[in-house]
Amino acid sequence: MRVIILGASRFGAAIAERLIEADHEVVLIDKDRDRLQKLAETVDCGMVEGDGTLPSVLRDVFRDEDDAFIAVTNASDDNILASVVARSVGFGRVIPQITSMELMDVCEELDLTEAINPHATVAESICTGLEDRTEVDTDATLHNELALKRVSVPEAMVGKRVADVDLPEGTRPIAIIRDETDLFAAADCELQPNDFLLIVAGRDRLDAAVAAFES
Repeated sequence: MRVIILGASRFGAAIAERLIEADHEVVLIDKDRDRLQKLAETVDCGMVEGDGTLPSVLRDVFRDEDDAFIAVTNASDDNILASVVARSVGFGRVIPQITSMELMDVCEELDLTEAINPHATVAESICTGLEDRTEVDTDATLHNELALKRVSVPEAMVGKRVADVDLPEGTRPIAIIRDETDLFAAADCELQPNDFLLIVAGRDRLDAAVAAFES
């Protein structure tokens, strides 16, 4: 399969690497030339500098209807626009990353049936990694024993990496909410003023987790 990925972020690069390992042909699109050049040192795939929301750019990389298009920029609206354009160009499958539940409704109206929401996906994965939990039903656990909480990053944590944030056992940060944009909480992401973190914790540990963010 041939897959075009819009967004050469860590997430986009990780998707590309997995697809390449599975012997798929991959092309990465991004506006940032430096980012593409850096990735070219470690990721063996096609690289295209350009605006992936433009029909001209997508037509240049399109081969046939068997191609798949994945949009994983940090802007949900760009991902929706790019996916609509990709579908009009002829891509057989289009998969946008959407971080706003309100925009998930828009995707449904536009018949973008394979839109993904990273918060839900990552939260389910984290469920299986909590201590003393094996072979659990992640959906049930998420609803009954785990809680998602948005917390404000205090001044004392500004400038720290996510990996350096001291949280109670059994608590995990899964996303950074910054200027209405949601980012994966990668270990080396540095927290900035006015950031929020989306954390997941066992319900019995949620109060302790929230207390860790009180100034």
